[in-house]
Amino acid sequence: MFEQDIEKFALGTLLFIGWEILAVATIFNVVMKARSAAGAWGWAMSMLAFPFVAVPLYWILGRHQFHGYMDQLREAQESNERIFCDVEKTLSVHFADLTDEQKRYGGVLEKLSERRWTKGNEVCLLINGEMTFEAIFAAIESAEEYVLAQFFIVKNDKVGNKFRELLEKKARDGVRVYFVYDEIGSHSLPKRFVKSLREAGVNVHAFHSTQGPSNRFQINFRNHRKIVVADGRVGFVGGHNIGDEYCEVTERFGAWRDTHVQLVGPSVLSLQMIFLADYYWAAREVPDLRWDQITAADGSGCGAGESEVLTLPTGPIETIEGGTIFFLNAITRARRRIWIATPYFVTDESIRSALQMAALRGVDVRIMIPDKPDKYIPWLATFSYLADMEAAGVRVFRYEPGFLHSKVILVDESFSSVGTSNLDNRSMRLNFEVSAVVLDAEFAKSVESMFEMDLERCREVGGADYLERPAYFRLGVKLARLGSPVL
Repeated sequence: MFEQDIEKFALGTLLFIGWEILAVATIFNVVMKARSAAGAWGWAMSMLAFPFVAVPLYWILGRHQFHGYMDQLREAQESNERIFCDVEKTLSVHFADLTDEQKRYGGVLEKLSERRWTKGNEVCLLINGEMTFEAIFAAIESAEEYVLAQFFIVKNDKVGNKFRELLEKKARDGVRVYFVYDEIGSHSLPKRFVKSLREAGVNVHAFHSTQGPSNRFQINFRNHRKIVVADGRVGFVGGHNIGDEYCEVTERFGAWRDTHVQLVGPSVLSLQMIFLADYYWAAREVPDLRWDQITAADGSGCGAGESEVLTLPTGPIETIEGGTIFFLNAITRARRRIWIATPYFVTDESIRSALQMAALRGVDVRIMIPDKPDKYIPWLATFSYLADMEAAGVRVFRYEPGFLHSKVILVDESFSSVGTSNLDNRSMRLNFEVSAVVLDAEFAKSVESMFEMDLERCREVGGADYLERPAYFRLGVKLARLGSPVL
């Protein structure tokens, strides 16, 4: 009996020593690859103190760059060179020559995305689920050649099944349908939903971030994009996923508040390229799409057809943090105002300092966030920033009627953006995102009107909203903030 106890003790000791060696090796990996010193220290201390918990968490959550995507994209470009030449040729006559004032806002974004602004676009603001799904479903219904669809969340409910049935109908009618969903965001989607789509002829694929033997732990990366394109002539991007809550009053949240845009013009071709890259990663094939013509935006719709648009993809495949640069560019370029609507306000110090500096420069800085949380930890973490924001003159508003899910930016009189990027570390570093960035004073006025309507339904909050809470609440806020790098 004594000898057995000695053997168990020796085995346990060897296991502990082995795990500590693994922790030290992992710390070396952290030091070499962490984006920030604070992040490296945080992981290193956790591994020394709690190696059995922190080491596996790091290998699941700690990777900051998505591997394999750029290699696959280069492979697609090399084997389909004609397509990329056709796109360049078709778009070149629609490239916008920005004025000096426009370059102030948009010059950095061209370099960041390696894409050009295009002119002659019609941009329609869709300010709720009813408008958005009506427009998307109508575009899908009218498609004659193909439909491209991509969503982070797809649910098996009324809206989800209407979407599924419409895709299946188009596929049976001979229209080519390509559909990508994020397997983590759509984790509750039943297999029979996907099977039904495939049986109808829809080319449906999960994004599958863990492809490749070295990528099996890439589950912390998510494809958060929401894209629909019909025949290359009309495109959609914004905050809506596929589900009932996006167009109904829910018991938990009340009315869901979200925003999308509809695009007509050369920007649709650029949006189509973003979808193509994600589809190639998911399916390893290049769909046969139209690249040789552009539907002219004649102003017959809700826009004037004169907007300069840049469809901006960001994600964890970049050498620099494109999502962070996107927000910093908007904040630092603002002269008169910057208004931001976001469901999550959990940022790093660079974004918070930029917001404070803008307010101290006299810029009207307003951040609109939800009053009702869908995720409690990010909601709690937000409270920790209120006093610092208020001290610098940044105004924070909580939207009260329901859950605010819009991702919208308005800068000065002509710069605006509607897309999928939240004002949080996950959108800036870990998610694949896309935004329609617009340079157009008339469109900016419609965004301004939307903001003003929403701000009337908000209450302004500040440091007291945190400082006057009980001690246990403030402790919870501080603990939630510790997780901000991966929230």
